[in-house]
Amino acid sequence: MKSEPTEFSMEDLAVSGTTYWSGVRNFQARNWMRDTMRVGDGVLFYHSNVPPIGIAGEAEVVRTGYPDHTAWDPKDRHFDPKSSPHAPLWFMVDLRYVRRCRQIISLAQLKSTPQLAQMIVVQRGVRLSVQPVKLAEWKIIMAFPEWV
Repeated sequence: MKSEPTEFSMEDLAVSGTTYWSGVRNFQARNWMRDTMRVGDGVLFYHSNVPPIGIAGEAEVVRTGYPDHTAWDPKDRHFDPKSSPHAPLWFMVDLRYVRRCRQIISLAQLKSTPQLAQMIVVQRGVRLSVQPVKLAEWKIIMAFPEWV
């Protein structure tokens, strides 16, 4: 899951302990959150758009997909007038902090790891804030020395 650290960072999650992951306004990313993420699933928390970009830490899903209430609030920047409590378009999950990296596992490091060549985040033009990670990719990343 990607977030700009100026919006919500791994440090913010460490302080809060848990959070809801709202504001996803892409149907494919929404479907992954709504349909495939389960309690206990690991999450790679990825900082984007501010150098250094890459994996900042690990989180865990603690609540499966449920309607994203920020879509119903006209004052929220993620407001969507097409969504309503009776017909929600957008969903979110709740995350719990697990641990942070000693240093960011950079996108360049991910790209330079041959076994991760098919990982979605290293593909050109992919900007989704929620992306699945295969078990084999997860195991490779968890073996990197950057983990605390």
